[in-house]
Order: sequence, then structure tokens, then C-alpha cells
Amino acid sequence: MYERSRELFDQSVRLIPGGVNSPVRAFGAVGGTPVFIRSGSGPRVTDEDGREYVDYVGSWGPLILGHAHPDVLQAVTSTAQRGLSFGAPTALELEMAQLLTQSLPSIEQVRLVSSGTEAVMSALRLARGFTGRSVIVKFEGCYHGHSDFLLVKAGSGALTFGNPTSAGVPAELTAHTLVLDYNDPQQVADAFERFGDSIAAVVVEPVAGNMNFVRPSQAFVDELRTRCTRHGAVLIFDEVMTGFRVGARGAQGVFGITPDLTTLGKVIGGGMPVGAFGGRRDIMQKVAPVGPVYQAGTLSGNPVAVAAGLATLRHVLRPGFFDELSRTTATLVQGLAQRARRANVPFSAASLGGMFGLFFRAAPPANFREVMQSDREGFNRFFHGMLERGVYLAPSAYEAGFVSSAHGEREIAQTFAAADEVFARMGRG
Repeated sequence: MYERSRELFDQSVRLIPGGVNSPVRAFGAVGGTPVFIRSGSGPRVTDEDGREYVDYVGSWGPLILGHAHPDVLQAVTSTAQRGLSFGAPTALELEMAQLLTQSLPSIEQVRLVSSGTEAVMSALRLARGFTGRSVIVKFEGCYHGHSDFLLVKAGSGALTFGNPTSAGVPAELTAHTLVLDYNDPQQVADAFERFGDSIAAVVVEPVAGNMNFVRPSQAFVDELRTRCTRHGAVLIFDEVMTGFRVGARGAQGVFGITPDLTTLGKVIGGGMPVGAFGGRRDIMQKVAPVGPVYQAGTLSGNPVAVAAGLATLRHVLRPGFFDELSRTTATLVQGLAQRARRANVPFSAASLGGMFGLFFRAAPPANFREVMQSDREGFNRFFHGMLERGVYLAPSAYEAGFVSSAHGEREIAQTFAAADEVFARMGRG
């Protein structure tokens, strides 16, 4: 069934560690050979064996309009014809900065970079430079990129492979990283009472997507804002995944919280490498060349990548876009939950905007501990059953899924038909 993918994977493992260029792609969590994708169009991808799938990965979130959207392709090709990169300012960078600051009121100034990891790494350096403090607070199961001092009880690929703290990270680099439980406002209060004068920043996924989909309580995010304000710490919302994915103003708009800094990626690149960090003007004025906190990048604000992002955001920010996307995503998760119940399979699901989570447990989890209580083997059976029937989900029980505006009734119906068969088989044991 996957002959060409197997052949390519066998060749890849000789030249690329694990045969992949990002760990979760390796199917190590679910078993089997990773599917090599040849092309994508709208809500579907086609593998190297010619098999077509309804895609709920969407390049891990950026493709909110679906694959190969004509407006995005037109923006990329027309921009590329004028040159791929200049290492000099362009009008497109200004246009992106204007759009981001107008769309997210918490961002008064913004700096473009090339990835989400780079955005968060730079925001944390900035927070330390602004406050003159060292301690960073993060939450168990949240992933903020692979910079050294954040690979402590992280999510995403690190969680999938059961190794939350990476080898090669000296202990002294993580000595100033304080890890708390997600969704526990009392623990946040206690940490600030004890360490408040030393805390430079709190960084959080305002909706966790790297230990699967975990929505925060309002009390939790309110406590973060209150404590950071009271103690002079910088509140950083890592919206690399949620920015322009769960709503037009990101998770900060959903929960009514104004962070001091925000990091962005994925959707703002439309499928190409773009990241950004921005926030309060007084903090951003500490960034070089106007301030003492150094940050630079040869390809930062790459015109082709920025053009793809702008073309994407013009669609995303149209009135009604998220209403429709949210309805489609809710229809998907509610329908899957109904089918699991009929088959007597322990299962739950949740969504926000175009982001969702599937859990083989009775109720959606609220923190890392509850995520780990899910039936991982149940998910693995479901994943492979759906893949065989032409539905491509994230190859890990610890990753969120994504719906695009290109997903319609046909794709949902195909997903439900596949799920009926898979759940029925699982319900029989």
C-alpha cells in the first residue's frame, strides 16, 4: 500500500537522522512507515504512491486556507519573480507590520523572524533584557521551540518520544526555568509569592497544542495577567499555533487578555517560514538597533514568505471567516464523538476556531497529567485505521489537529464514514 513511501524512507534513514527533518514526522509514536507527500490541493494531500487523503495536519497549522490556494500561489510567484531575498528593508515587511499591529491591539511594535522557535527565543531574551531578571516560568507539556533553556518538560516531539528534557542541554542553562502545571492558578500565585522578584517572564501557550489540544480556564489566564502585572514580569503569549488560527485576534482575543509580548508563526507565513514577536512599545524599544538586546536574521522578513502570509491573512481577516471555520471544526469533533459513543469507545474531543483535539479518554484533559492518562494505543489503532481509509491525522496522540476553510461537507462525510468503520472495529476489541 505504501511501497514508494517505504522505499523513500529506507533511503532517507541512511542520510537523514531518523529519515526525517522533524522528529514527529517519523511515525515513531504510532508505528509504521511515514507517508511521503507528493502534492496537496485544498483540503487533500496525495502521497508518493498516488493515494489521496483528507488532511487534518495542514503542515501543522499554517495552511488555514488549504493547500496551494491560488491567491497564495499568485503572491509567491509574482514576488519571487522580483527576487528571492535582499537582506534589506522591503515595503512588504512594513505591510505585514501594519496588518499585525492593526489586528492584534497588544502589539504596538513587531519584529519579523524566520520561525516560531526564533520568535520565542528572541522574546524571552528581550524579556530578560527589559526586566534585568533571569527566571522564566513555563508550563509542563507546553512546547515553545527547541531553544536550550525551554526544553524542560516540553511537549510536541519531545513528549511523543518520552524524553521531555533533551540531551545536549547543560543543566546550568535550565537552572533558571521554572516549570509549573498548566491550568493551575493557585500554583501560579504560589510561585510568584516565592520567586516574584526574580521572574523575568511567563511564557505560555494560551491554548496548548503540543500535548494535544488543551484549553485553559479563564481563571488560569486571568491569574497569569494579574501576577505578571503585580510583580513586573513580562507575560508572553506564544501564539505561534493559535495566532489567526482560533480567532481573528488569536487566543488573546478569545480570553480577553492583553499580553506584554506575543509570538507568532505558522498562519502568518501561509505555509512558508515566517515568525514574529511583538508587543508593548517600551519593551520592543529595547531591541537592537535602538536598544541593547541583540537580535538579527539574514532572511528575517523574507519577501516571498511575507507575501504568502499577507495573502493568507487577507482571507482570514474577512468578516465571517472564523464563524464558518469554527462551525466546520465543531461539526467534525462532535460527529466523531457521537460515533465513538455508538461504538462504546472511550473518546472525547474539543475544538476552538480551526484547531481541535481527539482524546481516547472520557473527557478532554485539562493538563499534562490528564493528557498522559489517555489511551495511547487506542489512538494509534484509530490513526492507522483512518489512514488506511484516506484520512490523514497527526501521527501522535500528543498533537492538535487542524481544519482549513477548504474542508467542506464532502471531506467531513468521508471522515465520518471512515470513523464509523474504525470505531466499530475498536468497539469489538
